[in-house]
Amino acid sequence: METYAFDIDVKKDGRTLVDIGDFRLRKNTVTFLFGESGIGKSIAAKAMFGLLDPQDLDATVNAEPYADYVAKPRTVRFQQNGCFVFQEPSSHLNPLLRLEEQLTEGSLARAKTGGEVVRSLWKDSDAAAIRQILEVFPKPYRPSGGEKQRILCAMAFMKMDMLPEGPPAEDALFVFDEPTGSLDNTYRDVVLEMMFERFRRSRCTIVMITHDYSMISVVTGRYPEMLDSVVFEELTLGRGGLQLAEFAPRTYTGWVEEQRKSRQGGGRREEREPVLRIESGLQAFGRTLHFSREPGGRTHCALELFPESISYLKGASGMGKTTVVKMAIGLLRGTHFRGLLGSVPLTERTPREYYARHVWGKRMTMVFQHADEALNLRSTVHEVLSGLPTTRTLEKERIQREVRALFGESADGAFLDRKVGTLSGGQKQRLNLLRGLLLETDVLILDEPLNGLDFASMRGVLHRLEGKIRRGSAILVISHNEEIFDAWVAPENVYYLSGGPAGVSPLA
Repeated sequence: METYAFDIDVKKDGRTLVDIGDFRLRKNTVTFLFGESGIGKSIAAKAMFGLLDPQDLDATVNAEPYADYVAKPRTVRFQQNGCFVFQEPSSHLNPLLRLEEQLTEGSLARAKTGGEVVRSLWKDSDAAAIRQILEVFPKPYRPSGGEKQRILCAMAFMKMDMLPEGPPAEDALFVFDEPTGSLDNTYRDVVLEMMFERFRRSRCTIVMITHDYSMISVVTGRYPEMLDSVVFEELTLGRGGLQLAEFAPRTYTGWVEEQRKSRQGGGRREEREPVLRIESGLQAFGRTLHFSREPGGRTHCALELFPESISYLKGASGMGKTTVVKMAIGLLRGTHFRGLLGSVPLTERTPREYYARHVWGKRMTMVFQHADEALNLRSTVHEVLSGLPTTRTLEKERIQREVRALFGESADGAFLDRKVGTLSGGQKQRLNLLRGLLLETDVLILDEPLNGLDFASMRGVLHRLEGKIRRGSAILVISHNEEIFDAWVAPENVYYLSGGPAGVSPLA
């Protein structure tokens, strides 16, 4: 099979960002590219598409100066015939133009399928709701992140619809960089369905960059006839630098099957009192939130966490899962909250000073979703861990062991002295998780703990959580990685969140 071959070297201020000598991409194939956040997937993809800023970065592709590479006919065709769906849509939508206008800019003005594409991507919305979205001038929080991602996907699908049917288009490259990170599984699957529908009609080269390994299950289960035209690859960083290798689907799907069979973290509820209980009906931001045991359940219940168990809180994106756990740990004061931490009642009136003195880092701790916001980027790795309020002093030797257990043998003494701001996204996330794992609290709350991790790191984190459970902790997890945690958490420990305007039942 024909391939594109790239030798990519990208530096900034003398520091290497990406150096990969054999980045091969199969032509007219769908490549799912996995790998740790910040390892260089996006930079490599932008480099081959011709999108890097030569004023900001010192780059070469195939040993050519980047300006020469960008001017080559093939690179020009990549941009003319294809599309790049950016990971951060906010920075690539024009705040001065309504979304509807942006869907008809430039070459998209020739597309005939814009309305159909948008309706498909907003499958559960009526015409009036779609019209409201299209009238928006993009702002940082308007429309939502998921809606912005769907707008960029719409642009790519419209461009695909302009390709000729039949023989593969010459150098038509489409890159989707984390296009479903803010979407729930339903809309993720819509994006995959629309992509494969167009790929069948007009063969082109597609790269899907993602941290969502469950896409492997979706593709192998729903599109078996496409597997001859699909490749799964993982970019990893070893002692020899960046390496790109095929990722066997069975590596992931077989592991999920093993987790489902073993059902780690089963609920041990017999003759035990919950270490944390949160009553249904809490209120914040003008909404009332309820827990239930089944999706869309008509029966509400309290959320209860027991020692030696892990529970999973599920709900649609934006429903309020993070709001719930921030209220539980005292970081957010809602208008109505009733809970019990052991025998201690917690309400919306519980003073912040109580949480600071008796709860944070002592009885409860939380690992936040965004490591950049949770860590001091100016601190060293050692400083982040050595200052934790543990009952035992964390000596440097123990910190070194703990870091190596989660980061691998390459995490030597020099790694402990690195500034957090110089770490990759996946390394920051593992450091963020390690802080929570080292604290000896009754309750550990994890908000999207697997974000930005490669497969090996993900398994390492779950292994550490098993040990935490065995030592008596109660763990609550929020995650879009539904397939993994559905397999890993016992069904009796799964809760669903629903909500509606304050004072109005979501079932009304």
